[in-house]
Amino acid sequence: MRFAGIIAEYDPFHNGHAWQLAQARALGAQRVAVAMSCGLTQRGALPLLPESVRVRAALECGADLVFALPAPWACAGAEAFARAGVHLLAATGCDALVFGAETPDTALLLETARVLNSAAYRAALKQQLAAGARSFAAARQGAVEALCPGTALAALLDQPNNNLAVEYCRAILELQLPLTPVPLPRMGANHGQALDQGSGGQFASASALRALWAEGGAKALAPYVPAPALEEYLQAEQAGAYTEMAAAGRCQLALLRAACTGPQPFAAVRGVSEGLEHRLEQAVRQSTTLPELLEAMTTARYPRARMRRLAMDAALGYTADALPPLPPYLHLLGGRKEALPLLGQAALPASHSLARLARVDEDCGRVAAAQAAASDFGALCRQVPGPMGGVYREKNIFLTN
Repeated sequence: MRFAGIIAEYDPFHNGHAWQLAQARALGAQRVAVAMSCGLTQRGALPLLPESVRVRAALECGADLVFALPAPWACAGAEAFARAGVHLLAATGCDALVFGAETPDTALLLETARVLNSAAYRAALKQQLAAGARSFAAARQGAVEALCPGTALAALLDQPNNNLAVEYCRAILELQLPLTPVPLPRMGANHGQALDQGSGGQFASASALRALWAEGGAKALAPYVPAPALEEYLQAEQAGAYTEMAAAGRCQLALLRAACTGPQPFAAVRGVSEGLEHRLEQAVRQSTTLPELLEAMTTARYPRARMRRLAMDAALGYTADALPPLPPYLHLLGGRKEALPLLGQAALPASHSLARLARVDEDCGRVAAAQAAASDFGALCRQVPGPMGGVYREKNIFLTN
């Protein structure tokens, strides 16, 4: 491993992320690039902190280059999220992908990925769904168990980080990318769990840290984030450069209501199936808050995370046929100056300027416009709102040792 890649949200950057970067170095990486969610997150919501804050925290704590994982893929299910991330990192010239997993067994993860990429799995999945599986996740596990009974493969998919790890491996195999999977054990608390002070340090999941911020502000994160990151967070808090979640919910519901002016307003939104567009419209018309809308949408078959992403796609007008299957450019959000020569080996158009990338071709222009829609929405929902178009004017972050 010479040039490692990491796919992350850093929402916010914490001790577990710093440990992962340090481990990549310890395993031989001379440089580390990060594909970081930009504008939106996989849970279908705005990030707590803007890109500038998260990028600077990552660079100060061990990353060399940080590229945008554009909003349409940042706010996507595990398969699309993973495919976009590994595609971008392979295009930068990375030779390894470092990621966390509850079961950091490369051979087992790759074996599971091969099963999920097979025609037999697709047929078994259809059978599970047709038989009335309570959810897609349950159908997925049932299909793997039917194909590989008595193995550890189906049980592997019980854990959230294992699921994402398998999707990374699937994407590497399917896209035939020259990336070596390097799974690491997840340190500290799992997603959504309580804080963990074991493992020789203080760790917390990003969701726990967002809850801490809501209760006690940036200073409450102090035991669980590196000192340089905390300094960035305190400055962001003082400047009002963080998402006001209640305002974000109202703004999103306003966008959804404004869309309900004609027949079938959500029919073209990506991800709709089985009449979900009608379910969404009814929920929009009847709900007075975003949590109320999500509660009306969520069922055992339609998990809340998927409904959050669908509602965000609908609010921002992300349609099924408007975007290419994979990101068409490398948008550099920040980097260490000594690592910038690596951009010369990029296999996609690369620039720190989104405006410049938008002019490359039609696909790049559409993706840049989709990114701007998410970024403008986020800017409006901060404690101190920002103007439109900031993503086109954002100054790049270059650090030196």
